[in-house]
Amino acid sequence: MPGDFAADVLSEAERVAAQPVRPGDDATDIPFVTVDPLGSKDLDQAVHISRADSGYLVSYAIADVASFVRPGSALDEETRRRGETLYFPDTRVPLHPPVLSEDAASLLPDQVRAAVLWQIGLDASGEVTGVDVRRAHVRSVRQLDYDALQKSMDAGQAPDAVALLEEVGQLRLNLAWGRHAIDLNRPEQLVERDGSTWRIALREPLPVESYNAEISLLTGMCAARLMLEAGYGILRTVPPPDPGAIDSLKRAAHALGVDWPDGAAAGDVLAKVDRANGRRVAFIDHAVALLRGAGYTTFDGAPPRQPLHAGIAAPYAHVTAPLRRLVDRYGSEVCLAAHAKQPVPQWVRDRLPQLPQVMADADRRAHEADRATVDMTEAWMLAGRVGQQFAATVIDAEKNSGTIVIDDPAVRARCDGAQLPIGERITATLIEADIARRTVRFEARKS
Repeated sequence: MPGDFAADVLSEAERVAAQPVRPGDDATDIPFVTVDPLGSKDLDQAVHISRADSGYLVSYAIADVASFVRPGSALDEETRRRGETLYFPDTRVPLHPPVLSEDAASLLPDQVRAAVLWQIGLDASGEVTGVDVRRAHVRSVRQLDYDALQKSMDAGQAPDAVALLEEVGQLRLNLAWGRHAIDLNRPEQLVERDGSTWRIALREPLPVESYNAEISLLTGMCAARLMLEAGYGILRTVPPPDPGAIDSLKRAAHALGVDWPDGAAAGDVLAKVDRANGRRVAFIDHAVALLRGAGYTTFDGAPPRQPLHAGIAAPYAHVTAPLRRLVDRYGSEVCLAAHAKQPVPQWVRDRLPQLPQVMADADRRAHEADRATVDMTEAWMLAGRVGQQFAATVIDAEKNSGTIVIDDPAVRARCDGAQLPIGERITATLIEADIARRTVRFEARKS
């Protein structure tokens, strides 16, 4: 993991944080709000949705990180080394020093901030009718969190800026299903504080999180379109599922009692799966194999041979999280230049070819950090319980082993045992919980 920031990086961050806001259009009359997990300070996006004619206008402000990071500086080099922010249950390892990521560049409420402002027109069905992107000064009027916003939406009292979020989000979801997008929407395995200790929990996303994500996906799709029209850029790509993976998933559907109509696409089947059913959750875990091979693809001139993100079923680019992900700063600059029909900055052209590998290394590190945190916590919670039996559901199986999810605590782990029944309930005996090695292992007995 990256350590503390070096003194020269911190000094530079403090200096640029104290500079006046970079020139831009005045958009402070738009009453933006931010929507993030409770307690977040690194606020990349602010949103406002209004009606426009027979459709909608989505205004989406993205932190203008390029206003603070000088190409080739110590700060720039350090962000290239880190790639992205790493999150742990009790801390984070940020991409940028907190004086920027949690203060001067963050879209905190009641502060005038430099932003890349996207304004996207939608028709009554949610399809894009027009896109404008430019630098602007913005002001968020309120910081919202997912839980509180969901409650206010359920009560019909969502703040004006996001009163249409559910309506627009659902329209965009409908369009995604029409494209046969593959949305796994798996319950997230989290390590969270429980009083003075820690626990593992499976958390299903709230509806408002899906709606909010659709605004980010909408912007990323518009960014990809701008890049492809300009003939230059960097896309987030996932190849179409391998036919073998589709065939394997169809076999799993048959074994687990999931209906797969003739001619239906995998995304259509997944969209209708009941995620509260243990057998269906096993099916979703199998579907992860459909979205293998994610990466970043650069192009200059002709579009890439494979420009799609299979999960979205459309070209897509990362531009909405520049405080937390390095590539977004570059993507935003490409889009600003493309929309204004201006040359792409030379510092972007110089560094863009190396970004896929930089981000691949960062993504791998982030995944390993997440997995290590969960694995260690699982072993810690189960230490001292070796020999005990647990109710569990089989979510994957090979010849003599498989993967189970036990009911309490919400642990996913290896389980030894021949012919494990995928999707079925079993009783599993804990035979290993090693904190140092971060390993948990069970042995199966049919209940």
